[in-house]
Amino acid sequence: MTEHLTLDTFKNKVFDFDKNQEWKFEGELPCLIDFYADWCGPCKAVAPILEDLSKEYAGKVNVYKIDTEAEQQLAGMFGIRSIPSLLFVPKDGKPQMSVGALPKDALIKAIDEVLGVAAAN
Repeated sequence: MTEHLTLDTFKNKVFDFDKNQEWKFEGELPCLIDFYADWCGPCKAVAPILEDLSKEYAGKVNVYKIDTEAEQQLAGMFGIRSIPSLLFVPKDGKPQMSVGALPKDALIKAIDEVLGVAAAN
């Protein structure tokens, strides 16, 4: 299941920018973060796909959601200008941002290539 992050849970599970100047991933598993808003049509279209992926990749990839309206500091920190914006965060290495609603096959490809997690069977 997807999990909604607040500023505090983001610091615990993804990146504590108060403690670290350089990127340092805090999580146990690679993750995919969906920056969204409730009023956004494309965000609503991608939500069930992300929910499916969170189940298919359970134990391999965490899928998080950040409401850009409620968490404006996080949205600003990542320079979110349009939504949905998806942040792919590998266990090692720098995160990569994708803007726009991606189809499921493109998300699976990005999870494989960016996060280094093979497609679930």
